[in-house]
Formats: sequence, C-alpha cells, structure tokens
Amino acid sequence: MKKHNFNAGPSILPREVIEDTAKAILDFNGSGLSLMEISHRAKDFQPVVDEAEALFKELLNIPEGYSVLFLGGGASMEFCMVPFNFLEKKAAYLNTGVWAKKAMKEAKGFGEVVEVASSAEATYTYIPKDYTIPADADYFHITTNNTIYGTELKEDLNSPVPMVADMSSDIFSRPIDVSKYICIYGGAQKNLAPAGVTFVIVKNDAVGKVSRYIPSMLNYQTHIDNGSMFNTPPVVPIYAALLNLRWIKAQGGVKEMERRAIEKADMLYAEIDRNKLFVGTAAKEDRSRMNICFVMAPEYKDLEADFMKFATEKGMVGIKGHRSVGGFRASCYNALPKESVQALIDCMQEFEKLH
Repeated sequence: MKKHNFNAGPSILPREVIEDTAKAILDFNGSGLSLMEISHRAKDFQPVVDEAEALFKELLNIPEGYSVLFLGGGASMEFCMVPFNFLEKKAAYLNTGVWAKKAMKEAKGFGEVVEVASSAEATYTYIPKDYTIPADADYFHITTNNTIYGTELKEDLNSPVPMVADMSSDIFSRPIDVSKYICIYGGAQKNLAPAGVTFVIVKNDAVGKVSRYIPSMLNYQTHIDNGSMFNTPPVVPIYAALLNLRWIKAQGGVKEMERRAIEKADMLYAEIDRNKLFVGTAAKEDRSRMNICFVMAPEYKDLEADFMKFATEKGMVGIKGHRSVGGFRASCYNALPKESVQALIDCMQEFEKLH
C-alpha cells in the first residue's frame, strides 16, 4: 500500500533526493568512500557547499551583501544566536505561537523584549494585524509559518526597523524579498533537507554592531569568515540540501513551488469546509499552506479516534495534530505530491459516507 507522508518534520523529501543521498552514503563521487566518512575539507566536498550556497542565492534572488550559512543546532540555537548578534538594547517580537514564544524567551536574556502583539488568547488561531513596532528596536522578529497552529504570513511585512524571520517551515514555498531582512533562519527538516543542518541567510553589514563579547561558535561573523567550515558541518544533510535545491530548480523554482502549494492547500481546505464532519482551526485569511490543521466538528467529536484509525489504514502518515491542539494536521511541504492530498480528500469523503 502506498504511504502518503504528511509528517510535520522531519518530513517528506523528493524520492530522488533520498535515493541519490543514499547512493552517496555508499560511495561519494566514485571515491570508494562514504559521504559519511569523507573529510568536510576534502576537495570533493567544498564544491557541495559552494553550489548549495549559490543555489540558495539564485532560487531566493538573494541580493549582494548577504551570506548563506549551514550550521548546527537547529532553529532553537538561532533563538539565542539572533539576540546575541543583533540585540543591543531592545528587540520587538510578534508572538504567533510556541516557536515565537520560545524565541522571545531566549532574547530576554540579552536586552529588553517588546511583544508587539499576540494571538495567545485565541490559541494562536490567527496572526495579529494591528500593532506598532517600536522605532527604536534593534530588530523585529517574526515566525512566518506556525506549524502547530496552521497559520502563515504569506507576504513580507513592512517594518520601520530591520527584520529577522524564522522561516523553518515555509522557506522555498514562496518568493521572498530578502532585502527586507537582516537575518532569515530555519531548521532544514521541512522543505530543505533531513534534520541536522540549519540555514542562515545573514546580511553581512548587520553583523558586528553589538558591544558584547560573542563566543566564537555563536558569532555569525565567525561562520561568514570561514564559509560554514569553522567546525565540522553536518555533511550528509548539506549534501541532501544541495540535491533538494537542484530538484526545486528543475521543477521550475520557487514560483512553481508556490503555485503547487496554493493548489494543494486550496484543494484540502475546500474539502474541510465542505465536509460536515470536519472544521478548520485557523482563521481563513491566515490559513497556512504548509500545515493544514483541522478537527472533527463538535457533534462528531467522538469519531476522532475512528477517523485516525481509518486514515492510517488508508496509508495516511503523520496526520495526528500536535498534542497542544489535537485533531489533525496535514503538512503539505514542497515534496508532497498533489496525489497525496487527493488521497487524503478521498479518505475524508469515504469516511463521511460511512457516518
């Protein structure tokens, strides 16, 4: 039976990326050595990092004056690296969910943190719209897609101060104006690569402005100067990221990824809104294209476990909602084919007929 992978992360990757990474793990570039056992400073591996960085810049149309870094530690490490490098006195944060709240918590250790707005009172089911960003803030931090609650900022905001964004779960799903940001970061395990590497797009002249001492490993300048090679980088995930970036380019680039994301999300949301058994959880104007969250309608709440069992038997993988929300979550990242979304829709319609 075919499996349809809706996992929120680590999540689906293109099959050819998985297969070609597996081949390199057995024999990298005909070297007779595994990708897992070569030196990161080997002459065969430096071109991997160079091409991955070049494709990042090409696919996202990154302007001159920015560096692309491949680091460890996940987005959670960036929650502390961002204020370490950019927060001198005050930073502004938009609180749209668990990850934004965690980023705020880390920043409070480095200076004043202003929460410009929050949707916590409504269990983060919408993205706040009317708020004022302090003009004297060192930066304004946003989380563009909220995997747990299924909300997403689909356009780049205008800010009176430099912006920083956690784009862990929607990077490469839409074009972005990188020039509006001094830093964009994210864990790779949604739309880019297997878990283990973190991407950081950083504006070079924004670094080095704070007065505090920054430990070498936490200083963006260290990694800019050393081309992500200051210490041993996560070699296998970087190689998989390169293959995935090639795949995105071959498919038609980020604009095509956006077209597919809109198509898949529209299909599934239309079924959620039509089917009397299910209800979407996020405000319609803020619905995520990446993480589609829904629950049983109140009068059918007792069927939740039955639908989970039914869907699992039909090959749906990873649709259980986050423990803090419940219900269901279908993550529709770039590599998820339209056919899988249709299979989930068919499953929902079949279950509806039974009940």
